[in-house]
Amino acid sequence: MLRRLSLRDFVIVPELELDFHTGFSVLTGETGAGKSILIDALQLALGSRGDAGVVREGAARADISAEFDRPAHLSAWLDEAGFEHESGSLLLRRVIDSQGKSRAWINGSAATVTQLRELADSLLDIHGQHAWQGLTRPAAVRALLDDYAGINTAALSSSYQALKIASDALSAAQARQGDLLRERERLAWQIGEVARLAPGEDEWEELNAEHQKLSHAQSLMDAARASLDALTEAEPSAESLLTQALDQLEKVLDYDAALLPAVEALRGAQTQAQDAAHTLSTYLHGSELEPSRMQELDERVSAWLILARRYRRTPQELPALLAQWRAELQALDAASDLDALAAAVAQANKAFNAEAKTVSAARKKAAPQLASAVTQAMQQLGMNGGVFEIALSAQEQAQSFGLESAEFLVAGHAGSAPRPLSKVASGGELSRIALAIAVTASQANQQGGGQPGVGTLIFDEIDAGVGGAVAETVGRLMKQLGRERQVLAVTHLPQVAACADQHLVVAKALQAGQTHSTVRTVAGETRTAEIARMLGGERLSSTSIAHAQEMLDLSASAPVAANARNDKTKKAKS
Repeated sequence: MLRRLSLRDFVIVPELELDFHTGFSVLTGETGAGKSILIDALQLALGSRGDAGVVREGAARADISAEFDRPAHLSAWLDEAGFEHESGSLLLRRVIDSQGKSRAWINGSAATVTQLRELADSLLDIHGQHAWQGLTRPAAVRALLDDYAGINTAALSSSYQALKIASDALSAAQARQGDLLRERERLAWQIGEVARLAPGEDEWEELNAEHQKLSHAQSLMDAARASLDALTEAEPSAESLLTQALDQLEKVLDYDAALLPAVEALRGAQTQAQDAAHTLSTYLHGSELEPSRMQELDERVSAWLILARRYRRTPQELPALLAQWRAELQALDAASDLDALAAAVAQANKAFNAEAKTVSAARKKAAPQLASAVTQAMQQLGMNGGVFEIALSAQEQAQSFGLESAEFLVAGHAGSAPRPLSKVASGGELSRIALAIAVTASQANQQGGGQPGVGTLIFDEIDAGVGGAVAETVGRLMKQLGRERQVLAVTHLPQVAACADQHLVVAKALQAGQTHSTVRTVAGETRTAEIARMLGGERLSSTSIAHAQEMLDLSASAPVAANARNDKTKKAKS
């Protein structure tokens, strides 16, 4: 449920801290006082679109915070998203600055507006005064029926997407058979040409290294011979000079130990020169000119370069290019295998139909149950003899939502034929029917018939167009619903306001040249005065005050037949 709403510099509200109670609460006040501003603020806290227009004139930013009791089923979502939730509460905050930039937080941690929206469906449900308009759209009708029946259409939608992908692949292959064949021939020819070369993964680097070596073989041998000669054969040679220098120093070493480092260095140099000579000798004995191998390398390198230029690649890319073409050919063969594609379509169609039939059966079972419950609610709302029906019509083609469309049909009076809700002319009837549907669906969710119900249900002037005894019934229905969950209603009807457990009054006043809106909780004489104002205007008379007090007394003493109605709902759904 909603615990608290905090506003700062929002539209015409400088600052507001508002605590909400369980049960049924009403929000009343003069037209234009700002009742719907609170609903707008809640929607912003839950991720609706906002702009700089919500910032109070002269302020830098608007700050909205809403605290809810955390529903148990949101724990996993909060854990996955990395939000703290040990306190059992859920604090949502939204700040919009005068430039229209928005920031959001969940339990004190930065969040995205999308994450706020993901929480919205689990926290509250808002029914506006034109809620009936959404009930004329097939998608909304299906969603409400599925929610009532507890149907999760995720698997159905997934199987439909799989069917669509398979069908599109088959259609594309059938339409492109000629193109696919030509493409296959082109790929096969290219693969054959490069495959004849059979380029190894690291072969190009090895070819280059060997080719460079053989290209300079004579120079390498000449340099090695000259170096060996200088070390061992020349007169004088490097080895003989090192030996001579070492002999001279060793003769006098005993007279001065300071020469020892030089002696050791010469001995090391002598050993290294001998090692170098051995290495050069081995190199010369193992090296020879190989004209035939050089020709092979020339031909191989040339073949690599020709293919690389033809396909506008570097030589190093040829192995990867060959692998890519082979993968493309394999995919092309799969894409042009009409038998395999047709089999995939048949399999996907079978899976979709199985899921769709399960959903259809659940809808067909739930539709008359929901229709019966709404019909009962209509009788209490001044539509005696009225009938509510749900028409399920088979689709010519399967859709992502299943095999049938859904439409609400209504007969407002006994003896009249049910017609589509969109063709019901009376605005008052439309509002009452929407209220009947909202109450019925909400009761079903709360009692476990549908998806987990939200904790807070808001009616924003949904009772517009009704009055008299019907208005009193509307108030009793909302009070009844308030025993099952938190209900907040914005209303102009004193009959509805008199049934509330908590009464909030919105007022506006001019302060320092600016219009400010305030909200206060009323009880006792102040509440009686507010009900009297709603009955007869600003000029309160003893008669209107007495009437208001009588309405409050009757509402307090009137029993709410919650148990009886709940039993009816349960029987209808069983």
